Parts: sequence; C-alpha cells; structure tokens
Amino acid sequence: MKRVFLFVVTNLAIVLVLSIAVRLLGLDRTLGESGIDYKSLLVLAAIMGMGGSLISLAISKWTAKRMVGAHVIENPSTPTERWLMDTVARQAQVAGIGMPEVAVYDAPEVNAFATGARRDSALVAVSTGLLNAMDRDEAEAVLAHEVSHVANGDMVTLALIQGVVNTFVIFFSRVIGHTVDRAIFRSERGNGPGYFIVTIVAQLVLGLLASIIVMWFSRQREFRADAGSARLAGRHKMIAALKRLQLQHGATTLPERMAAFGISGPLALGLKRLFMTHPPLEERIAALQAASD
Repeated sequence: MKRVFLFVVTNLAIVLVLSIAVRLLGLDRTLGESGIDYKSLLVLAAIMGMGGSLISLAISKWTAKRMVGAHVIENPSTPTERWLMDTVARQAQVAGIGMPEVAVYDAPEVNAFATGARRDSALVAVSTGLLNAMDRDEAEAVLAHEVSHVANGDMVTLALIQGVVNTFVIFFSRVIGHTVDRAIFRSERGNGPGYFIVTIVAQLVLGLLASIIVMWFSRQREFRADAGSARLAGRHKMIAALKRLQLQHGATTLPERMAAFGISGPLALGLKRLFMTHPPLEERIAALQAASD
C-alpha cells in the first residue's frame, strides 16, 4: 500500500518546488506578452514533469526508510530475521531479480511494502504487526507479493506514468494561470501575481485529479502482484494472507500519506473509490480463486 501514495506525494512536492524555483529564477518565459508559445511550454512541462517523477523515483527507497523508521537487516540476529532474509532471497532468485534490502519497521498495523528505483536494488520491508499477526505461510505470501512488485518493475512504470501526468498538469496549469491573469486580473505586460497564484492552485487541483490515473494503475498492479505471489509462494497461501488481512482490516491503518505503499489499502465508497490505491480485498480474493478454477 505504501508504495504508490508516498511516491505521488513526494512527486507533487518536488514538482511544486521545481515550479516555484523556475518562476523565481525567471526561467518560465514561455508565456509572454505575445501570448502562449505552446511548443516551448510543452517542452518545459515535460522537463519539469519527468524530472520531478524521476527524482521521486530515485529517492523513493531513502524516503520510505525514513518515513517508517525501517531497520535494514544486515546481519540477522534472530530466527525471524534469518527467515525473512532466506525467504526473500529464495523468492528473488526465482523471480530473476537482485537480492533486495530486507527491513522491519515497528508498527502495529499488518503491512509490508517494496520500493526502489531498480529491480536489482530494491527494498522489501514488513511491519512488526504483520510478523505478529500472520503465520509463516501467510507472511511468505505477502513477501512474494512485494517481490513480485519489484520483479514487475512497478515503480519504474509508475514513474513513467506519473511523469506523463505531471507534464500535462504543468502544461494546463500554466495555460489556465495565463488565461485567468489576462481575463480577470487584466495583466497586459508579462504575467502578474495572479498568474503565479492561479498556476499553483491549478497545479495542485489538476495534480489531485490526475492522481486518479495513477491510482487506477496501482489497483491493476495489485492483481498482477497477487498473481505473482501465487506463483512464488502458492495460491492458497496468498488467499489465506488476504483473508487474514480482512480480519485485521480497520483495526490499525497507516498514515494517509503512506497509504498506497503496502499490501492493502483503506476502503472507500462512491467517488472515493477512484482514489483507492488497492482493490477491495474480496475482489482480490475472488480473482485468485477464479484463476485456480
């Protein structure tokens, strides 16, 4: 669950900072007195949008570690730590990826996540709550789910999708800012303060709406990672893990900014479903059961 939302939040923050820096440094000259230079604006938006996404991807592992206070296991000191290392190593070998860093973070919720910019240099982390609530078979399935995310290259694909989304958000927010500044604030030479304010607001609003695309992608990838877990650990183990999550669901949850990076996400109704990072657990269970028929 943590994997996506933290990335999106970090990405939005970086893009916002880049936008402000570009404005303050006077580099945003694609909207001038003569009107909009759409080609130059699109190039600027692409550089900023993809740049923000790639920076977010590059620091995703560092950010995640510090966000949850994850302790990376270097020399296993307990049987549980040894089991975690051995299980992830075996799954990584079967999945054809490099050995990820394995970490444990202290939290009561039943959760785990994987992140990282490269398939051969990722991070797989589990909560102490998961280790306490699940048996070894269920925990193995969750680890396989996270290893599958790494093997599928979900973070890289997410970065590319987010970069494209960023590009259009930046492009249209500046067009809106320019139009409002000229039509309402009556700026005639260059861009006035109204342009800067409206652009930032439009960028935040459009960024939120555009996250619907990213969240849809996240939900589809969960089904694929579940299928990957079924191959690595066994379908019955993954179904058992999801059923265990159903029993635990709602008892404790991650902070909202971390919500899309773990094994399951919060439930939502109505329009809120568009912003769900994960499909409902019952749908994931049904998909696995249907695949075994």
